[in-house]
Amino acid sequence: MQWSELDQQHCSMARTLSVIGDRWTLLILRDCFLKVRRFDDFQARLGIGRPVLADRLQKLTDSFVLAKVPYREKPVRHEYRLTQKGLDLYPVVMAIVHWGDIHMSGKKGRPLLHVHANCGHAFDPVQVCSECAEALDPRQVQVLPGPGSRDKSHMPAGAIGAPPRRRKTQLGRD
Repeated sequence: MQWSELDQQHCSMARTLSVIGDRWTLLILRDCFLKVRRFDDFQARLGIGRPVLADRLQKLTDSFVLAKVPYREKPVRHEYRLTQKGLDLYPVVMAIVHWGDIHMSGKKGRPLLHVHANCGHAFDPVQVCSECAEALDPRQVQVLPGPGSRDKSHMPAGAIGAPPRRRKTQLGRD
């Protein structure tokens, strides 16, 4: 499979990687969540070349992850703001940050603390089941074909078979 063909795969992971799957794009997204919005600010913070930065910002804009919004008229200058589609990447970015905090921080600890404004506490991101609110453990998750599945090549061994008994979810799916 070619890198340029990822968006054609029948796999949500591959399709997502087709948009955010390179180091510069992830670092741009990190900075977006840190409220960086302007081209020159991205370039200064990341030390990235102008052509590469322009390419990644264009790709994120074309994918509707970022919106290019004018902030000055003469001369026209733009900034990049996260769209709802971009904001929906927050759990992904936080999962990567959390993994780095646990496995890559070193003896001094985390470089940044994330504080929940509502309660004032530093937090760790946690994935929970949308149905029972129990923390998710990958050893306790079963993967089955979904309604958009066309091929089973991305399914784990033993996943084909009768689905477990499920109740109707809040999302209206069986």
